[in-house]
Amino acid sequence: MATPFHTRLLAEIERKGTCLCLGLDLDPGRDSPLHDSTLASLREAAESIVEATWTQVAAYKLNFAFFERHGPDGYAWLAELAAFIGDRALIIGDGKRGDIGNSARHYAEAIFGVLGMDAATVQPIMGHDSIAPFIADPAKGAFVLCLTSNPGADDFQRHPPGEPFFMRVAAWAQSANRQKNIGLVVGATRPDDLDRIRKVAPDLPFLMPGVGAQGGDLEAALSAGRPAAPVLIAVSRGILYAGDGSLTNITGAVADYNTAIRAARR
Repeated sequence: MATPFHTRLLAEIERKGTCLCLGLDLDPGRDSPLHDSTLASLREAAESIVEATWTQVAAYKLNFAFFERHGPDGYAWLAELAAFIGDRALIIGDGKRGDIGNSARHYAEAIFGVLGMDAATVQPIMGHDSIAPFIADPAKGAFVLCLTSNPGADDFQRHPPGEPFFMRVAAWAQSANRQKNIGLVVGATRPDDLDRIRKVAPDLPFLMPGVGAQGGDLEAALSAGRPAAPVLIAVSRGILYAGDGSLTNITGAVADYNTAIRAARR
């Protein structure tokens, strides 16, 4: 029987002693001593960052946008980087997929089968059949977008006021978590709502972006964690472009986040 994704996640957090998730969102438009705007240099930079950080992070998040912008070569890079990481850390495919069941099945096969990733981010707007293929294998996880950290989240996710969409998503995900492989994406910029979400989704891990460059509070984010339902703190720019963006500054930023995470979790 396959080990459920929740069990795998908890084991990786225990093994590494951290719930830090590093987003490998390398931006060719940013100044960095590790890369220029060429795909070759971005590939080399990503691998050097993984080599320097994999013992200190529980997971890597690969946002498909930063790869797909390079066309077919970028998709090949995505596959190569996932293979390079291998089993050194969990890999979250951040593609925010969501489509009718037949299409979702092919998306799930691409992320889990072809790319060999451990989890995916998925959109809930099209309902249960759009998510079902991503949770068919208990060993693979799906982080369902619940309450995101961007300003536009207020346009739809927080309506209607009495029973906002994000609360319905959280309650549905909790009820659908029969194979222990569903989590929620909850922005760290929404601290006032963390308790509300946790009350209706007590068993679900949270993937929490928004700490760092977006200004979310780390301690408030970690307070939503539970021993069996942890919070994965997802940081990208705040680490990749810390200081001058050198490998020394990146590893230093990882160490600083881990120190803060461990202090807050005591």
